[in-house]
Parts: sequence; structure tokens; C-alpha cells
Amino acid sequence: MDDAHTLKLKVNGQEHRLRPDPRTTVLDALREQIGLTGTKKGCDHGQCGACTVHLDGKPVLSCLLLVAGLAGREVITIEDIEGPDGTLHPMQRAFIDQDGFQCGYCTPGQIMSAIACVNEGHAGTRMEIQEFMSGNLCRCAAYPNIIAAIEEVRSRMSAAEGAGHEAPS
Repeated sequence: MDDAHTLKLKVNGQEHRLRPDPRTTVLDALREQIGLTGTKKGCDHGQCGACTVHLDGKPVLSCLLLVAGLAGREVITIEDIEGPDGTLHPMQRAFIDQDGFQCGYCTPGQIMSAIACVNEGHAGTRMEIQEFMSGNLCRCAAYPNIIAAIEEVRSRMSAAEGAGHEAPS
């Protein structure tokens, strides 16, 4: 590849060399060029949250970001949140335990936003959770179960912090 037109993007800890069209979104690069299909294309207008990933540790809508502007930045997708030994992330486990999904289409984006909700301190009350998660739509209306999953992880984190253990990321 010609280095002058190559973009280096770190995704899930691995560097990828891309030659994107200037109009290529992060979502399309992830799915079509890198082969990570866990991030879903919902509305393609930034209104549903199905495409949520973490960019430098913050949740973003990957359908609204052009990949050309992200050289040197780090993207984390749903494929990279499980433990190194394959154990589920605490939020994935809570979504299962609380039945926080039905059809599952929105689940990757919901989980990525839910992790940020807890990590950024927006899960203090049910109302805070609802407000933070309001950008993620679920056509199956699993909202009460999604909130319960977030509350479960928040409780586990509080218990772990109180016992001197590191909170899950």
C-alpha cells in the first residue's frame, strides 16, 4: 500500500492499514474492510445507537464518523470486551441474566453504551441511566431489562470497589 494514502487505525488493540474513500464511515470500515460485523447498522443517521463503539474510551456513533479523521486513535468494538480467556464482560453477563435483549439487533450498541454509562458515573439512579441510554433505541422494548442489567453491574462495581477490588471496564 502507498503510505501517502494509507490510514493506520487501531481497532481492538490491533493496527489496521486502510485506504478508505474519504466518505467511508467508521461503521462501514469496521464491517466491510476490517470484517468486524458485531457493530450494527441501524438507521445510518445517528438516531438509534446500534452502531455505538468506544473511541479513545468514549462512546460514539460510528455511522456518523468518517474514518479518514481517526488516524492514530483507538476504536473498541463489541468483539473486544470479553476477557482474554473468553469470559463475558460483566455487562454482557448482566444482559443475559436480566434478559436485556430480545431480537438482539440493538444489543451490541446497548452494551457498549451501558459500559460507558457505568464507567463514566451516569448510573447513580434509574433516571440517570434512562437519560444516558436514551440515544439507544430498542424496537423490542426491552428497556426495563436493560436498565436492570446496568443496575446489576453498577451494584457489582460498588461492591468490588468497597472490597478494594478493581471495577470491571
